[in-house]
Amino acid sequence: MVNSELKICTRGIWDSTIPGITFDENGVSNYAKMFDRLCETFPRGERGKRQWERILNGIKTSAKGKRYDCIIGVSGGTDSSFLLHIAKKEFGLNPLAVNLDNGWNSDIAVRNIKKVTQALDIDLETYVIDYEEVVRVLRAYMKSGLPWIDGPTDNAIAAVLYKTAARERIKFVLNGSDFRSEGKQPSEWTYTDSRQMMHIVNKFEKGRLKSYPYQTLSNLFMDTIYRQIKSYRPFYYIDYQKKTAQKILINEYGWEYYGGHHHENSFTKFAIAYWMPKKFGFDKRKITLSAQVLSGEITRNSAIELISKPPYDVEDMERDKDFVLKKLEISKSDFESIWSTTNKTFYDYPSYYWFLTRFKNLSQKLMKFVYPESPTIYIEKESR
Repeated sequence: MVNSELKICTRGIWDSTIPGITFDENGVSNYAKMFDRLCETFPRGERGKRQWERILNGIKTSAKGKRYDCIIGVSGGTDSSFLLHIAKKEFGLNPLAVNLDNGWNSDIAVRNIKKVTQALDIDLETYVIDYEEVVRVLRAYMKSGLPWIDGPTDNAIAAVLYKTAARERIKFVLNGSDFRSEGKQPSEWTYTDSRQMMHIVNKFEKGRLKSYPYQTLSNLFMDTIYRQIKSYRPFYYIDYQKKTAQKILINEYGWEYYGGHHHENSFTKFAIAYWMPKKFGFDKRKITLSAQVLSGEITRNSAIELISKPPYDVEDMERDKDFVLKKLEISKSDFESIWSTTNKTFYDYPSYYWFLTRFKNLSQKLMKFVYPESPTIYIEKESR
């Protein structure tokens, strides 16, 4: 059962454990209203279809005569796999697929990437990070006491996509994110950037990072303003249902499901299902399931039932934890010491966040040149 002392949004399952949450007189949370605002900003239906067609026509016109129209980052998960499918079969694009290999991709994910790219005759490029550097970075984040210990991977993926786009002179990056099925996580749980990463790695681990990619603010401005590389999220505009997408992928490519949101990567799975809920009491499923309730994918009662259960089998969680410790060369005693470290937030470390907040008006103007779509972080800040 859900804790009766928690105040829970009457529309979703956002509750009083979530940072910055407020409720109106009807018990509706500001997170539900933020979801509504995101839907207004990025409409589906006829309006969304028209907006996406304009974007798509711009991509095709700009890329005419080139080898690739766009870049798509692939993980073997539902969203990126289905994005490859529709990019080639429905949009008529010829994307370059790019995968970041940090040594934690599950066997299922690797097979999925190969099945889909080979069946669609899409070129695949894999960027492999020196695993010793991966160990140092992820271990440093665990020592830092931050909740989102997989943040450097998010930054590395973005860095590799833009770096590849710049090298290949590709102007467009397509992203498989979808706030309607994933929600918008609070920044306190997930904010990461390269300034934060370099500080944490230097503080808690030794050695230079030679192969580990990261995207600085200046790199981002260079790629987006000078090189004019633009990133779009097609699922913001077109009708997309994750379960329907999975059925299509299974039927057409023999694609395999990996058991849960972001479980295609073993470390991400540990971070979401073990580290965050057990050490911090943060359950990202509250955000994801709430978004799915408002999108009509599941009922609110189903979401409440799902959140009352562990993300997956508890014994398997412990085995996965032991696997993570072994791969990161962390002894059980060292892990106990790390586990007992005082929990931190991103405010406790240097980052670019100060720029985004202190110079909000300036940064918003700059971001209009950087991102053709409104960054959800600004909609979050204005909604809370």
